[in-house]
Amino acid sequence: MKKRYTFLLFSFLLLRLSHVVAQTPSIQRIDPSNWWVGMKNPNVQLLVYGPNAGTLTYSLNYPGVKLLKTSKTENPNYAFLDLSISASARPGSLKITGKSGNHTITRSYELKARTKEIKGAGVNSSDLIYLIMPDRFANGDVSNDKFTTMADPDADTKNPYLRHGGDFKGILNHLDYLQELGVTALWLTPVIENDEKLKKEGPDRMQAGYHGYHFTDHYLVDRRLGGNEGYIEFSKELHKKGMKLVQDAVYNHISDDHWFYKDPPAKDWLNNWPSYTNSSHKEQPLYDPHSSQSDQKVLLDGWFTPFLPDLNQRNSYLANYLIQHAIWSTEMFSLDAWRIDTYKYNDQAFMNRCNQALLNEYPEIHLFGESVASQPLGLSYFVKSKVEFPFKSNLPGTLDFPLNYAINDALKQNFGWDQGVSRLYLTLAEDVVYADPMKLVTSLDNHDMDRYLSVIGDDFEKYKMGVTWLLTTRGIPSWYYGTEILMKNFKDPSDAEVRKDFPGGFAGDKENKFTAGGRNKKENEAFDYVKKLANYRKNTPALHSGKLMQYYPENGIYVYFKYDKNKTVMVATNSTDKEADLNTTRFAERMNGFSGARNVISNENINSIGTLKIPSKTALVLELLK
Repeated sequence: MKKRYTFLLFSFLLLRLSHVVAQTPSIQRIDPSNWWVGMKNPNVQLLVYGPNAGTLTYSLNYPGVKLLKTSKTENPNYAFLDLSISASARPGSLKITGKSGNHTITRSYELKARTKEIKGAGVNSSDLIYLIMPDRFANGDVSNDKFTTMADPDADTKNPYLRHGGDFKGILNHLDYLQELGVTALWLTPVIENDEKLKKEGPDRMQAGYHGYHFTDHYLVDRRLGGNEGYIEFSKELHKKGMKLVQDAVYNHISDDHWFYKDPPAKDWLNNWPSYTNSSHKEQPLYDPHSSQSDQKVLLDGWFTPFLPDLNQRNSYLANYLIQHAIWSTEMFSLDAWRIDTYKYNDQAFMNRCNQALLNEYPEIHLFGESVASQPLGLSYFVKSKVEFPFKSNLPGTLDFPLNYAINDALKQNFGWDQGVSRLYLTLAEDVVYADPMKLVTSLDNHDMDRYLSVIGDDFEKYKMGVTWLLTTRGIPSWYYGTEILMKNFKDPSDAEVRKDFPGGFAGDKENKFTAGGRNKKENEAFDYVKKLANYRKNTPALHSGKLMQYYPENGIYVYFKYDKNKTVMVATNSTDKEADLNTTRFAERMNGFSGARNVISNENINSIGTLKIPSKTALVLELLK
């Protein structure tokens, strides 16, 4: 049986090879799809693809542009052209010529002039990032909901596992709502084309790639969202409003419907295994001094799912491809920052190289990764840190999962030595491991987690406490769409339960919660609470960028201060079920010289701050007054 299988496999490969050899060479695509003159790095590597494109001999003739080298791989359908674009080169269309015997192919390749739009402005602690899953937020253009020519041609708001039709236009229609809330930056789940068949993600469930994390063509923005031109317009309109744009990157994997998975340039383009191997998802082997190389390999090279091929970033051509796509996207769409999906699963040397390439071209850009880790020490391996790990990450920021977990634990647990609000205190005390904790991106929930309100038992007073901590502590706060109107749910039976449509964003919605009139009393109270605190944060440098001083909790009371030379803000939390009188003598180091305060939420003036009365399950935000 084994001999027969070997013979059949050899015959198949021989037939495929003879078919390829017999084909006349042609060029079907060149990636990146264009480039620019005047970039800081003068070099770009073009991936040229088509039947037997790798058998051609390439040349070009364009002032200021040189073809430095042509490289081939074992797949004859690929060639990689290294170009140098001098400072003297002008925008225009250069001709790339490929020859094979008497056969000549000429393809145009555009060098664009860089636009005047600001790129890579970054996000910082003065921003509030709002996370949107575009397909589930609002449908502004029903004409792009579905295309019969795509592998997944359906859209149905009644089916939680299919696409619903949300798009860029839908988000633009509600920018005023977002700005009223205090939002300054938008992070969209990936906008790159997911032209893939439905995937089996449960025993009886087929799901669309509506979330965007299953790439099939890096150089196309999904047309169901608005396509490349729609994304350019989206970015322009966002920037006109003074808002910023964060793009979601995925370097770790692609869809098994991606065009270069179906015909890879080389055998090592992917991390292949003798039999299917899933990632362990355990990051500890990367920094554990006692770990095995095999455990490290399973984390890094194991696949996320059977339909998400794991990319091998140690292949130099693939590494260049991914890095250049990040730079191309930043330049093409005037991006301000990048959130990097599944960061800890990537080859970390590659990530350092990619990060540095972006920072070299756009020094102010902010980059933050998704590395799910429960403790600050583990998280610090994947960001600039003060820990002497054998490997040193150059990533400026990261999603702060330890603080997210601590906030939720503080709201769910009774007070104790290391429980309740003590968890919050202890987690922030470990900021010592980070090079700059102010660059960490904080959150209450996100699209991969149970929704915040459900996690804390649907308790509105606890909801306000957690919101207060998020918007008054250090770091860059991020906010998951709908949390401000008390959207809730658990991931049961699937993630779709925490990715429901924003009410009012789709035709036929019975309620429109983008308006005060469409929200009930409790939802308006929640919205107004977030709005009040988010806008106060935005306009108060001491709060968003000042120093943090915290005091260890006593009897369920947790106190910290944010301050600069101009202002001091005190946050005092009573996490217990009973009203408490807080003697403030202990906090003289920060309170000396102040005689009163203003309650930021109620605008009430407090004339004496020697003792503060704090209601149960309440976080007071007080601007201290002299």
